[in-house]
Amino acid sequence: MGFKEQIDTSRLPEHIAIIMDGNGRWAKNQGKFRSFGHESGVISVKDIVEGCADIGVKYLTIYAFSTENWNRPIDEVNALMELLIATINNETDTLNKNNIRLNAIGDIASLPQQCIDDLKSAMEKTAGNTTCTLTLALSYSAKWEILEAAKKLALLVQDGKIKVDEIDEAQFSSQLTTVNMPDPELMIRTSGEHRVSNFLLWQMAYSELYFTETLWPDFRREDLFEAIVDYQKRERRFGKISEQLN
Repeated sequence: MGFKEQIDTSRLPEHIAIIMDGNGRWAKNQGKFRSFGHESGVISVKDIVEGCADIGVKYLTIYAFSTENWNRPIDEVNALMELLIATINNETDTLNKNNIRLNAIGDIASLPQQCIDDLKSAMEKTAGNTTCTLTLALSYSAKWEILEAAKKLALLVQDGKIKVDEIDEAQFSSQLTTVNMPDPELMIRTSGEHRVSNFLLWQMAYSELYFTETLWPDFRREDLFEAIVDYQKRERRFGKISEQLN
């Protein structure tokens, strides 16, 4: 029996977040340049997105480019931006075919203008799709997001629109880039690294974390299904004890 057949579709995580790690190491193992790993990683993205849509996962957020990634060698950054543009343009029709809506979070204004334009166009073309929302975290940093939310709340207080005592978790969450989606129940990170790397720090307060040694270009939907099966075996207590849940 495959992992897909073991999944209880009545208990799917509504939102899965993924840190796609290992493209560079995968390419090095192949004796190739890092850019080859990133290109090969796109195949994994396509398979995972379609796998989520296939079983009914409503939200998928992938960490595509962090603010820290701007510090990488300029040639690699340029290659990543070119790959991003090409992928958006090539896959918009496929997203529509699979009824998948494209979304983006992060400091989008810091991206090259062509990326911004193509991203905006693809988001508009897929806006009516309802099966799954694919969110790309681009030039994203959780610390940046939290600081931006704090600034927005400070301005609201300054303008007299809210009082300091009215700021609670719900009010704070309403200023985050993920305001229109649920927090991720499951976070997957590939390549054997065991950290969250400044990704959705507020939203992942109670996410189940799943780490795999598989490098991202080798990660496929069967690996995704395995992670979901593992997730469904866990007891999510949210501070309570088992007896309270049962």
